[in-house]
Amino acid sequence: MSTATEKPRQQLDEATVRFCGDSGDGMQLAGTQFTNTSALAGNDVATFPDFPAEIRAPRGTKAGVSGFQIHFSSRDIYTPGDTVDALVAMNPAALITNIGDLRDGGILVCNESAFDKKGLEQAGYASNPLEDGSLEQSYKLHKVDMTKLTRLAVEGLGLSQKEADRCRNFFAMGLVFWLYDRSLDPTLRFIDAKFGKNPDVAEANRRALKAGYNYGETVEAISTQYHVGKADLTPGTYRNIMGNTALAWGLVTAAHLSKRRLFLGAYPITPASDILHELAKLKNFDVLTFQAEDEIAAVTATIGASFAGEMAVTASSGPGIALKGEALGLAVMTELPMIVINVQRGGPSTGLPTKTEQADLFQAMYGRNGECPMPVIAASSPADCFEVAQEAWRIAVEHMIPVFLLTDGYIANGSEPWRIPDVGSLPRTEVKYAEPLSNGDVFHPYERNERLARPWARPGTPTLMHRVGGLEKQDITGNVSYDPANHQHMIETRARKVELIADHIPLQEVDGPESGDLLVVSWGGPYGSCATAVHTALAAGKSVAHCHLRYLNPFPKNFEQILRSYKKVLVPELNCGQLLTILRSKFDIPLVGLNKVQGKPFQVGEILDRIHAELEG
Repeated sequence: MSTATEKPRQQLDEATVRFCGDSGDGMQLAGTQFTNTSALAGNDVATFPDFPAEIRAPRGTKAGVSGFQIHFSSRDIYTPGDTVDALVAMNPAALITNIGDLRDGGILVCNESAFDKKGLEQAGYASNPLEDGSLEQSYKLHKVDMTKLTRLAVEGLGLSQKEADRCRNFFAMGLVFWLYDRSLDPTLRFIDAKFGKNPDVAEANRRALKAGYNYGETVEAISTQYHVGKADLTPGTYRNIMGNTALAWGLVTAAHLSKRRLFLGAYPITPASDILHELAKLKNFDVLTFQAEDEIAAVTATIGASFAGEMAVTASSGPGIALKGEALGLAVMTELPMIVINVQRGGPSTGLPTKTEQADLFQAMYGRNGECPMPVIAASSPADCFEVAQEAWRIAVEHMIPVFLLTDGYIANGSEPWRIPDVGSLPRTEVKYAEPLSNGDVFHPYERNERLARPWARPGTPTLMHRVGGLEKQDITGNVSYDPANHQHMIETRARKVELIADHIPLQEVDGPESGDLLVVSWGGPYGSCATAVHTALAAGKSVAHCHLRYLNPFPKNFEQILRSYKKVLVPELNCGQLLTILRSKFDIPLVGLNKVQGKPFQVGEILDRIHAELEG
């Protein structure tokens, strides 16, 4: 389709768009298609899908609103954007719950026919905001009867009214595609692939998409088209990737490079389930997935896979990790390599299943009985999940230890461009098993190397028979031991093994000056917001730097020196100060926290305001 238009086209460096409507309105699909098209257009992109917790909340209510935000730019970006430039609201509930994020003067597109008496009452409006003049004062309001226009577009295809109305998201997509000068071709190809077996539905979606595009091109009320140019990205082949997908692919890559079968034992839970879904599709890469009857079965099967000598992984979220606690103690006691993934969500208990939080750091550090330390690492972005999965496996194998890998709902469901790496350049983790003994030698299952790692003995290997289980083991021999001195020795040895990992991880890097007035320390999902805020402050001449941690236990060896190189240290976290508490207990350094537990990621402005306040205070 030609994009030629007589309307003026305004060049932008970046823009942020949000689609919002009922959970059945296809807003996630609309956002995903717009994201993929923007990535193909060469933009840098960052996304923020926002799901309702209820699978089927009452239609038209605030609890059922689903949204998808995309920030696309001609320069590097790290977040899905603080404020929205264009908001598409499919009903009154979507409008009232999202209008607060639309900037003054922003574009507001509303599905006019949904603003009837029932819809307004469900949203809590006393009067129709599309008619009382309240919105025109602050925004560029476009009232579009998407329901009527979509039904007209699909007329003659024999669809029921309900089926026709399901195409409204494609009308909304088409309109926004025209508004931001996006090609329809990628989405038309998607329609062919997705709905090709149902020609009438495919044709209806094509017609709705084109109708929305043509509406934007021809209606006089929308007077300007916008264009965001290509970003200057490092040369290479890119694709758009979500965090859970990148994590799954990173695990498969690590297994392939180690020449091991990948086993995932998991029980479905939001927002970790997509790791299981993705890996279940990759059986051709020698991936074995086990959807267990509960979390305990999932983690104990994973321990069994590790005992058998394979790459073993279990994945869940906070409530599931709580149920795995006893078995994780068994994994620590048996000193077997495995990865424990926690895709964090709002808690405690069921909490906010579809919202993000970083409140499981204490759980990863201390959430087991007895003295039971585990190494903990965290991903910083969707694309980073690919690398951190491989790093977790390296640490697990080289140190013979279960490793906690933390992500969160924001990282797991968000997406960004990912440069597909050259496989030959990726690190390989070599797996070495204990060899059969000869000449009557006795196998010592807890005889350790310089990293305090014990040998990995596959069951069935001649002469390597030994005991495993949760009872304390005698050092060297592995026999069950209740000796007090041996217990203390083994407790201290397992803790020392975790500490020694610090000798085999990279030194911490700092973005900004090596010393100065303020250091911002972050981990996990807030990386993008913190990096953008610090870059903004640096551009304004402020003495500030950013230190983002991948390794949370143990910390990199130079981390304390870095902390002591600045007058103040600010620790933003989506919890009530968990890393802050750990840092205070370990380093005895004055620190200040910036904490938020609202189920939403940090906005850049929140962190930037606090940076200015700390520098001026």
